[in-house]
Amino acid sequence: MHDVRKLGLQVFAAPNNMTGQAQIQVKAREIDFVTSFGKSMQALLDVMGITRMIKKANGSVLRVKKVSGTLQNGNVAEGDEIPLSQYKVEEKDFDTIRIEKYRKGVSLEAIAEKGYDAAVDQTDAEFKADLQNKILDKFYTQLKMGSLAGHENTWQMAVAMAIGRVKNKFEKMKRTATGTAVWVNTLDVYKYVGAADITMQTAFGMSYIKNFLGADICFISSQIPENTVIATPLNNLIAYYVDPADSEFVKAGLAYTVDSETGFIGFHAQGTYERAISDMFAIMGVRLFAEYLDAIAYIAVGSSDTQTLGSLTLTSEEGSEAGKTKIAVAEQLTSINNSWKYKTNASAATEVKYGMDVSGWTAWDGESEITATDTHHVTVVEADYNGKAVRSGDVVADVNAGA
Repeated sequence: MHDVRKLGLQVFAAPNNMTGQAQIQVKAREIDFVTSFGKSMQALLDVMGITRMIKKANGSVLRVKKVSGTLQNGNVAEGDEIPLSQYKVEEKDFDTIRIEKYRKGVSLEAIAEKGYDAAVDQTDAEFKADLQNKILDKFYTQLKMGSLAGHENTWQMAVAMAIGRVKNKFEKMKRTATGTAVWVNTLDVYKYVGAADITMQTAFGMSYIKNFLGADICFISSQIPENTVIATPLNNLIAYYVDPADSEFVKAGLAYTVDSETGFIGFHAQGTYERAISDMFAIMGVRLFAEYLDAIAYIAVGSSDTQTLGSLTLTSEEGSEAGKTKIAVAEQLTSINNSWKYKTNASAATEVKYGMDVSGWTAWDGESEITATDTHHVTVVEADYNGKAVRSGDVVADVNAGA
């Protein structure tokens, strides 16, 4: 029989690895985080008519599509061969979806000073909002790349024409738009409605109005520039995700709490005793995505396009070979999907306007020496994904004359 006096308090100690109240509270917090995040995003997917998320492997390439082709004349004489209408779908790599890792820490001192609710619960809510914005920022960036560009004199007409353009595009693609969504600037909406009473709802941090000016859904955001309307068919929208509960992660000892119904995000909370910090970890790979960039309308309001062409700073020096010049651009590309284009002209800079199609200009990697004639002008343009000019610069070429 054991001598209790010698064993002391160890007799009454809890067994190792016992699940106690502290562990239950941490698990409940993790479940609450992923469940509320998942329900919020599912609400947005329901509004957009996206019935399910498409699972992708970590590191998968996301591709956008473009449909081109012309319907041939159907007025064919008796016995004549019927002309073939050819349509093709071009795919282009756009981006990569991968697991992204985030961490937030709250110190013991902050908890002691402000209390658990303020130091942890409220910062959890802010952490969640920031994660939502990470997803939405990428989505807004893609929406702004829409190639159905144009301008209208009034904001109401811009909304109408944006809807009309995307419906017309889908008809040409032999698809039927299940509905349309538009995105407008917050101030533009209130300028239009004035003191009228409008009912806005919110899902996943996006405010929206149903059945507004002909659109099934009108999203309202300061992310959209003023005097701008963006639109696309609802069935042009897709949602992708990388499973944060991947068994390979678990094998590596990285088990995250994941909502079994949605699986959008993984969350884990733990105390780091070495630093007396309450650490929160989140992993996710979620993308809202428009499948066809050429089915996104980007309409500016005004008598002319309100977008202005950005400027590039260029320098030129003699190249390493005869007939070559070395052009340097002080600025970097504003997007990984943009590219450099150039054109030479004998007497003056080539005129460039914002949104001008420069897809036929010569492609340039930003480094290689360019073949040119001494004192001729070299105009360099930064083109967006659709080959439209967003910035431009010009320089008089200093060309190696050779021996």
